[in-house]
Amino acid sequence: MLLQLVEPGQAPNPNAHGEGVVVGIDLGTTHSVVAFVQDGKPQVLNIGEKGPLIPSILSLAKDGFKVGESLKEKLSSTKRLMGRGREDPICSQFPQLTSSTGVRLQLGAHTLTPVEVASQILSHIREGVEKTLERSLEGAVITVPAYFDEAARVATKQAAALAGIKVLRLINEPTAAALAYGLETGAEGIYAVYDFGGGTFDLSLLKLTDGVFQVLATGGDLNLGGDDIDHAVADRFQFDDVRKARTLKENLSEHNSWEGMTRSDLEALSAPFVKRTLKITEEVLKEAGISIGGIKGVVLVGGMTRMPLVRQEVATFFGKAALCDIDPDQAVALGAALFAHGLKHGSDALLLDVTPLSLGLETMGGLVEKIIPRNTPLPALASQEFTTSQDGQGGMMIHVVQGEREFVSDCRSLARFDLFGLPPLPAGAARVRVDFAVDVEGLLTVSAFEKTTGLAQHVEVRPSYGLDEKTLSEMILESQKYGKEDMQNRLKTEENLKAERLSVRES
Repeated sequence: MLLQLVEPGQAPNPNAHGEGVVVGIDLGTTHSVVAFVQDGKPQVLNIGEKGPLIPSILSLAKDGFKVGESLKEKLSSTKRLMGRGREDPICSQFPQLTSSTGVRLQLGAHTLTPVEVASQILSHIREGVEKTLERSLEGAVITVPAYFDEAARVATKQAAALAGIKVLRLINEPTAAALAYGLETGAEGIYAVYDFGGGTFDLSLLKLTDGVFQVLATGGDLNLGGDDIDHAVADRFQFDDVRKARTLKENLSEHNSWEGMTRSDLEALSAPFVKRTLKITEEVLKEAGISIGGIKGVVLVGGMTRMPLVRQEVATFFGKAALCDIDPDQAVALGAALFAHGLKHGSDALLLDVTPLSLGLETMGGLVEKIIPRNTPLPALASQEFTTSQDGQGGMMIHVVQGEREFVSDCRSLARFDLFGLPPLPAGAARVRVDFAVDVEGLLTVSAFEKTTGLAQHVEVRPSYGLDEKTLSEMILESQKYGKEDMQNRLKTEENLKAERLSVRES
């Protein structure tokens, strides 16, 4: 297999840009934050009257949609639906979902997709930035959870386009946080970024060396966040509004008791969720082959890391206190702003992200040929040659799959396309080169090229819905559980195929 890793970091010509401002946007599940760089230092923007945290809420008022205001009719936490299908289990958490095809949410007399909700929030941010800085918004680096798949990343870019924002780059939230810490403190070594936000949890391992930020491994849960603890608290204390539960949680993180309830009550309800984050952390370390002792430091990101229980459990797990000198609600936006500034003006920092799941093709016998393995640095280009299995074969079906198992039936189908018009050659004579290109945002393009005729075909992989996190996690865990069995079955299948080919030739 020919594998070429294309290194980013080539600074564009700053003179090619206009006088507009570039920003970093943390489009969060619970809150969103926007930041920009001034005089070489990143800082958050207060685009409203209530500080830098913009509630990721879309409400309906008499004069239209309102962002950041929690009115009677509202939509919140819709980031969890980005790129999802109507049949996704997480949809059951949203009573506003209509029964129509696809994911649409009811807000008064309006029905909106998650992309449209996100675009309203991003439009509010764009207008706020331009009003506050009195400059046009030239572009933005927008952050996404490390485990967002292709569909969710595409949905995020679509939301930005609807909002009139040019996306300079999508980068993973933990990576953005590491940029904030690494560029400001000159930290080096392997760091764990523990990102526990309102709707998602991510754990990333990054190696920081001389301005190079390399993601070694990543894992997470798109359905694990502070929202889940809020619902658990609301159910336990029979609150009719989850906002009461959130207020209680936030106050008990600062005080030992609040309105007759104690911190220990909150911690008992929160403990199972915190344990789930540490289980994921353990799995990521194991997969990367890195011991806890090999971790130089831990970076805390996300509002949930304000909770004393979280900080205590993380410190116990890693055997060291975590870094938390940057506001955990602002670190992601600050890092994104630094990266946006670097893209416009040039930077010595080099960011190497990874693909979260392996990408490959279906071959004879329903086997998977992995083209780009899981945790390959991005952007990446990988090529492999294939040939025909029958004499005079006039076409080839290209089936793109995603996953860690050895058989197509155990992986996720991403796309299919056909390459017709192959020359009538003997089996094994045609030479079809298939190229996989994954850009810096994790978006995949697959191309097929037949060398003798110049015949070509390509497809941009845009799945109609994303993986729910349960399925995503199971795909990785099952690859470990059934790895030996899968490999034995693969070898057996390959031997059978070889025997069939020999039989055909002899006859």
